[in-house]
Amino acid sequence: MKNDLYSENIRLTEQLHSFLAQARQNEEKMSRFKEQELRLIGTHSLPELIRMVVYGYRATFELDVVSLALLDSRNELRGILANEGQNLEQIPELKLLSKDGALDPIYGASLRPVLNAYSPFSHGLLFQGLPQVPSSVALLPLVRNGELIGSMNLGSARLSRYEKGMDTDFLEHLAAVVSICTENAINHERLKRMGLTDPLTRVNNRRFFDQRLYEEVSDALRHQQPLSCIFLDIDKFKRVNDELGHQSGDLVLQDVAMLINSQLRTSDIIARYGGEEFVVLLPDTTVESAMEIAERIRARIEEHVFVLPEGKRMHITISSGLSMLVTDTADPNVRELANELVDHADQALLMAKEGGRNRAVSA
Repeated sequence: MKNDLYSENIRLTEQLHSFLAQARQNEEKMSRFKEQELRLIGTHSLPELIRMVVYGYRATFELDVVSLALLDSRNELRGILANEGQNLEQIPELKLLSKDGALDPIYGASLRPVLNAYSPFSHGLLFQGLPQVPSSVALLPLVRNGELIGSMNLGSARLSRYEKGMDTDFLEHLAAVVSICTENAINHERLKRMGLTDPLTRVNNRRFFDQRLYEEVSDALRHQQPLSCIFLDIDKFKRVNDELGHQSGDLVLQDVAMLINSQLRTSDIIARYGGEEFVVLLPDTTVESAMEIAERIRARIEEHVFVLPEGKRMHITISSGLSMLVTDTADPNVRELANELVDHADQALLMAKEGGRNRAVSA
């Protein structure tokens, strides 16, 4: 009898220690979660928010994989991240979905978390391209004002980690916080871009270009990668304004900005430099490749039919000058090299104008 009581006492003591250890572990997890949540609430940067969601929460919850899918039918988020210098190929955990209803087959009308075993057919879109395929998933709909804006996707190698029928209160709280923070970050980026965007053409303005110029030159020098610059100027644009009016001139500027942008990568930077001048920065691009891009832009604009008010149609041409950053300098001065890069492209543009227009010239 005494031995039985002693054994039972040991068993209960061990069980109590196990419960206490589990409670301490849960308390530590909750503390880490609260810290992560406060950091998330405090960020206004979309790139930083993405990193915190896909990397921070993976560590906090000891998950094998976390991805974030955001609806981006107008490529607005893609443009914001590109302007922030983000290479989307280096963030496979981020999925920008161009189709508005891309997440409807997953959530339907319920807009509630989905916990289940991983299915390549049902969930493959959200984990595509990631190094590890999960066994079980928790998919959290990101909803603002009744509209689905994205999905936060948690994956575990353990099949029992997420099962249908589990309580989702905590996950719904997490989804609500991430939804609000995502919307706030996007709105903050929109406000920031308003001061850095040309209101007529909707491309970056001179102020934005000047800021990014020094950043791109610094990166090119640090990584010893080529950086090319193209200066573009609409030929005889004054004639358009004088003969057809400023409304027609504005439409031409808008179309030219769109046509230039159509020939660029998401990592390239376009800005309206002033008047009818545009400038493009091409990271990791030699002057030979930049010439090919400039020729594509020139040909695209030359063949385009500009439709103006009252049904008027016209063709225009564009001239461009190119230059490439000198990276093999003994004592690089970022500001001087940046100014030289732009000045040389501007000089090459002048040569293109003097050489007959509708051409690209390399400095």
